[in-house]
Amino acid sequence: MVKKIKIEIVDEIEKLMYSNLSINPGEAVGIVAAQSLGEPGTQMTMRTFHYAGVAEQVPTGLPRLIELVDAKKTPKKSMMEIYIKKEFYNDEKDLEKIAQEFEATYLADVAKVSENFEKKMLKLKLKRDKMESLGISDMHIISILKKNKFKFKVKGNKILITLKDKLLKKKKLTYGDVRKITLSLKGMMLKGIKNIEKAFVVKDKNDEFFIRTNGSNLKELFMHPKVDKSRLYTNSINEIYSFFGIEAARNAIVREIKQVMDMQNLTVDIRHIMLLADAMTSDGVVKSVGRHGLSGEKAGVLARAAFEETVKHLVESSVYGESDRLVGVTENIIVGQTMPVGTGTVLLKHKTRL
Repeated sequence: MVKKIKIEIVDEIEKLMYSNLSINPGEAVGIVAAQSLGEPGTQMTMRTFHYAGVAEQVPTGLPRLIELVDAKKTPKKSMMEIYIKKEFYNDEKDLEKIAQEFEATYLADVAKVSENFEKKMLKLKLKRDKMESLGISDMHIISILKKNKFKFKVKGNKILITLKDKLLKKKKLTYGDVRKITLSLKGMMLKGIKNIEKAFVVKDKNDEFFIRTNGSNLKELFMHPKVDKSRLYTNSINEIYSFFGIEAARNAIVREIKQVMDMQNLTVDIRHIMLLADAMTSDGVVKSVGRHGLSGEKAGVLARAAFEETVKHLVESSVYGESDRLVGVTENIIVGQTMPVGTGTVLLKHKTRL
């Protein structure tokens, strides 16, 4: 009797979890997924939300969704979530110190740089208060100037730099060269991690503290000894792809789109988002959905021409003698045939009796 009940329960679970959720053969899953994502996309507002602790606004809603499906190389506002290993901190104050270590500090942040084009000289006026708060000493700046082979004199809180003509491997420096040296000097990094503009300590849903940053540098932070590598995350899909590979990028696309939908209180089945992410990453690289990606690389000439740049696709296909086998939905609608989806996938022959 017990065995019979167990079998019935297993059958019921199989029915609920598999049979009732399976897709019918010939179902146009791409179109269903496109509707599922596209319709809520039209309902999205252009509002943006503040991520806790981040001063600048990070794009959410429709701007972020467009950024993701267009496979932009770098997000408008890149951001990272960094969890620190437990042995390196006791409380929030310890984490704030670590966050300060991550922030990139440049020479322009702690010194005012002015130029004298006639004498080919640069003057650095040090901001002592800022230097003290960031833990940067005069010797730190002097060692960097020595490393870059600058000729200089120190007078109190001022450093006078004399530019030598051979500094840029030129016989004589022009005014433009002086400006180039000034800009490179301002951009010299004194401490921290490149591209990390700001770092804040925030709490997650489980009341655990972590560091959120403005800017992203996955490679350097992954190598940092204090960082918990298993929970390191960036919203830059391209950075994840180049460092961890295509499968990680695919998972990141799913997570990011899901997060956009959740923030707008829009319920979209995760499988539709997964299908989009699979399509974007199926060739081993992250591709956009538009004319430079999936839509522009469709197998059928008519399908490509129906989307954008109609004349270009038709001319190119004529030049190369391409043929269209009419296997997709779009091209069959154009020629007025039954689409190969749903009942259109079935071919029937009627045999008449004489």
